[in-house]
Amino acid sequence: MSDFDVVVIGGGPGGYVAAIRAAQLGKSVAVVEREHLGGICLNWGCIPTKALLRSADIFRTFRHAEAYGLSAPGAGFDLGKIVARSRGVAAQLQAGVRHLLKKNKVTVIDGHGRLVGPGKVAVGERVISAGAIVLASGARARVLPGLEPDGKLVWTYKEALVPDTMPKSLLVVGSGAIGIEFASFFNALGAKVTVVEVMDRVLPVEDAEISALARKSFEKQGMTILTGAEIKAVKRGAAAVTVTVAAGGQTQDLVAERVISAVGIVGNVEDLGLEGTRVRVEKTHVAVNEYCETGEPGVWAIGDLAGPPWLAHKASHEGVMVAERIAGLPGHPLDLRSIPGCTYCHPQVASVGLSEAKAKEKGYQVRVGRFPFLANGKAIALGETEGLVKTVFDAKTGELLGAHMIGAEVTELIQGYVVARTLETTEAELMAAVFPHPTLSEMMHEAVLEAYGRAVHV
Repeated sequence: MSDFDVVVIGGGPGGYVAAIRAAQLGKSVAVVEREHLGGICLNWGCIPTKALLRSADIFRTFRHAEAYGLSAPGAGFDLGKIVARSRGVAAQLQAGVRHLLKKNKVTVIDGHGRLVGPGKVAVGERVISAGAIVLASGARARVLPGLEPDGKLVWTYKEALVPDTMPKSLLVVGSGAIGIEFASFFNALGAKVTVVEVMDRVLPVEDAEISALARKSFEKQGMTILTGAEIKAVKRGAAAVTVTVAAGGQTQDLVAERVISAVGIVGNVEDLGLEGTRVRVEKTHVAVNEYCETGEPGVWAIGDLAGPPWLAHKASHEGVMVAERIAGLPGHPLDLRSIPGCTYCHPQVASVGLSEAKAKEKGYQVRVGRFPFLANGKAIALGETEGLVKTVFDAKTGELLGAHMIGAEVTELIQGYVVARTLETTEAELMAAVFPHPTLSEMMHEAVLEAYGRAVHV
């Protein structure tokens, strides 16, 4: 007899969801967590950053109050209170996760879990047995040589979430979602922000047209953007950092009070007891098949530990799939092309599926539709006329290959296209759908119509 039917190592958005779903299916389940239930996402990532960005958005609106016929003289901010609110939001949700696990009769074991033999997990001195083991230990920030975080001058996302001071100048290394979100937050509160990106454009995983619009907006807001840039040297002083950057055939020294390193992540594969098992590690991540099964019988791996995309909702979806497979249900493999990506900078960016360039690389003949925020009544009423909705269709079949957006609330709008892709919707169904007026979602309709020469409002 096993102590538990399922043991999950890691209580993040993949692990705790896997545990709850397995418990719902009648399994006895334990979650082993060494730090905080909810994982990095809830405690040091997705949730607290959105709380910070909400404060920045409201402050940005205060500064433009007159445009709305309002008055907000002397609008200011208290960084300590902004951070305290963010931490409070994270604490509230962490308590919510603990409640959900208790409600579903999942045993929570505090400590570091590691494999110690087939179907066995050690947590400190205690060894528990399990019919199935799910590895969900997550990931941590990648460290560049010479740019090692010190918690004072060079920050990771953790220090950036709880700044003890508002830097007058900030250098952000990396322009993916994490880097750009922090750049947007600190820029809105008055820091002079410079973003350094090794690729040829910001938000490099996004459609090139959307990336170009994002860069234009960031620079308009006062950010300095350096792409195709390489860091040559880092010198730390008493109160600032000097970073030597080569970009565009020129080398320059950039001085900033603080540096945020946001250059990706590495999987937490250390001390999981993988030695002597058939679990394979590739580039710091556990290799899995389409059902998240490792090479070791009875051992699964999900979330950031199991590879890209590094998204909480991907981890949660995998957690459900694995729990159902363990319970004997057929489940279905994850379609990576239908996982949305969202960046909560200003303006927001969201996408799903193939970019225009990727679709063409794969040999598709495409039809592309575009609709600007400037032509949408709700966007004009909101005073949010900066943005674009873009759709990419297979010209032969009408399949929605991808959708890409920049502008206000696009992180909420993108789910409409996600559902459309999941239902294998073509342009015909999207054209026939009735979109409410006045809403931002009408742009989603018009972007489809425009791809087929039928747009009405542009």
